Amino acid sequence: MFAIAPANERPLLSREQERLVVGKAAWVFAMARSGQRVCPTICITREAWEAVKSAKPGSPLHTNWVAALFKLVPKGEEPPQLVVRTAAQTHMAGLARVRGKVDAPKRESDAADTSKPLGRAIDRAFESYLHGTPVWTIDTGRDLSLEQIVLVQAATEQKPFSILTRSTSTGELGPFKLQGQPELPQLANPVAAKQLCRKMDALSGAHMVCLVAEDKGELVFLSARPVQANISANLEAAIDRVSNGDWTPRKAVSEIDPAQLPQILHPRLTGKKRGTPLSNGLGVSPGAASGAIVFSSEDASRYRARGKDCILVSVETGPSDIEGMQAAAGILTARGGITSHAAVIARVTGKPCVAGVRTMSIDPDHTKVRLGEREFLAGAEITIDGGTGEVYAGALPLSQPKIGGALGTLLDWADGSRTIEVRTNVETEESARIALSFGAEGIGLARSEHMFFSTERMVALRRMIFSQNDRDRKQALDGLVEYQADDYARLFSTMEGLPITVRLFDPPLHEFLPRSEEELEDAAASLGLETERLRNRLERMAEVNPMLGHRGCRLAISHPEILDMQIRALIAGARAAIDAHDIQVNLEIMVPFVSSAREVNWVRTKILQLMERLGVNQTESFKFSIGTMIELPRAALRAYDIAKHVDFFSFGTNDLTQTTFGISRDDAPAFLATYQRRGLYDADPFVTIDKKGVGELIKIAIQRGKEANPDLKIGICGEHAGDPESLRFFAGLNVDYVSCSPYRLPIARLALAQSQN
Repeated sequence: MFAIAPANERPLLSREQERLVVGKAAWVFAMARSGQRVCPTICITREAWEAVKSAKPGSPLHTNWVAALFKLVPKGEEPPQLVVRTAAQTHMAGLARVRGKVDAPKRESDAADTSKPLGRAIDRAFESYLHGTPVWTIDTGRDLSLEQIVLVQAATEQKPFSILTRSTSTGELGPFKLQGQPELPQLANPVAAKQLCRKMDALSGAHMVCLVAEDKGELVFLSARPVQANISANLEAAIDRVSNGDWTPRKAVSEIDPAQLPQILHPRLTGKKRGTPLSNGLGVSPGAASGAIVFSSEDASRYRARGKDCILVSVETGPSDIEGMQAAAGILTARGGITSHAAVIARVTGKPCVAGVRTMSIDPDHTKVRLGEREFLAGAEITIDGGTGEVYAGALPLSQPKIGGALGTLLDWADGSRTIEVRTNVETEESARIALSFGAEGIGLARSEHMFFSTERMVALRRMIFSQNDRDRKQALDGLVEYQADDYARLFSTMEGLPITVRLFDPPLHEFLPRSEEELEDAAASLGLETERLRNRLERMAEVNPMLGHRGCRLAISHPEILDMQIRALIAGARAAIDAHDIQVNLEIMVPFVSSAREVNWVRTKILQLMERLGVNQTESFKFSIGTMIELPRAALRAYDIAKHVDFFSFGTNDLTQTTFGISRDDAPAFLATYQRRGLYDADPFVTIDKKGVGELIKIAIQRGKEANPDLKIGICGEHAGDPESLRFFAGLNVDYVSCSPYRLPIARLALAQSQN
């Protein structure tokens, strides 16, 4: 029992007493110590109160309690009425409300009498700690509940009122009124209120609600508690605290939560009157969007051409849907999870996406969709929230993102303490420009197959796949080289010498083949084949599990012409960019889905032979290297052998997680929530890296790879590279860069800076 704000002097506490002061008590003590006028306040622990209650009046313990109460009385004045408050480390439901206007004890013997007003109020305050979720627990044999505290304050003559130290929407220094509360009273000395806010802000480094009372033109501080603010306000406040000298730039970087940044990088739903969601799925790409329901890429493109927003609704998306996904304002799928095709493409393009909506069913014949209990025809408007996974009827109001100077300033500070590069996963010139605006330091993953997803290119690719002779195959490949060369030239020109990692053709060929009967007929017509003949060819190419089948480097080995086409396109694109813009090209060719050193060595040898045949050498204007994506457990374990044949490793954590767990990332949502609820998994392993399994494989691969090749460059290019928790893990490894989708770049820059401080 001790005074944290005595009436007649500055507080002086021992180290043990300071340890006991938490919650409201901590702010009362801090403000009193700073010289701010504070309502006289004393603190008593449960252990002390139980002892005082059983002590006899006149005993040393009882006398000490009476002496503590007199610390509340200003010199020459009568004992005031008292106020009793709880003070917990964290907010806790069920704590007793403040008990005010309690009469001070008339006699010393009444000071701890629980039948009297003060003793009864203190008893009730301590009793309330036993309700709700306990904050104090038994720990290492020490009963921490004995350290719970109650505050006793002198009551103020004027009615207290609350002020916000900073605006929770703009971050501007207060005083401001609380939302939904009456206007602040007319202050006799508004400068004093500003000074109090400034002082509390410097002490707390947070948005606070202060309880104060005015006395003769002065503000008397009673209590304070932190309050939540939006990310924009937190950013502005952080910059202001650095300007005022309260924080260093490094401190500002460490105090902003990277997970909050998507709130200002994407549109959000505004207002609270949203109604009940039609359905709930997984929010796999942040932001919100409203628009008309469409069921095909062609319809999405038509809506965009007319300047109207639409939501592409599908059971699941595939490579042939990319044009429609880019045209739509948002994507809604019945299947899939955080690393599904729809989710990955949505994050690259910055579109909101809700996946895995199990209560959604599509009737393509009648162009309608059932969402929960309601049916909607094509053209009906809906709203999706890619953060929460909710789907609403109608077009709800949205707020547009505002990226102000505060975020740029903070990220510049973050870059000053970050040593790991942050690259991006993009394939198009438009996405690359967005990524550069967000601070990308290169491209860590350009998926070459994404450059085929237009109608013309799809026809050429299918012609190559189904070609019956060398002449047809060469003609189809030449057309694809021209298409890709132009794409690469644009990409190289946009990045102006920054490193670009191009992954060779990765997905199984079935992803580029017609799926529906209508697509089959269209494909047969475009290829000049009979429909039945094409159907037979497709049946012979079918795989039971394509994602573990004929894909990645296996395609390059079994179809060298595809590898030849890609290398020719890369070289042609590089030469075009150098000739047109006199820039440097820094190309990194990545071989995907390897499981052995012999595979990667075969592909590397073929690439170098093609380079030699094309007359390509390392020059100042054109530099190239060859590496591999580590996405199979065997590749991670055989990293020592593989590293001898490559210049870099890039970890594809999406597939590495899938193959390590034996879980299909698209089917996982059906049971992962149950696993997490029952404590079997701490988190979704496709969202946050599994440190003990997948993370261990990454550690082993880096260690063995560096042992065989000390100059080996290490990158992370899976979706985990945009997750703050995963980034903290990667920062502890010997990695050179991470690569994520453009809209996650600010998150990665900030999270890595915090991890490396």
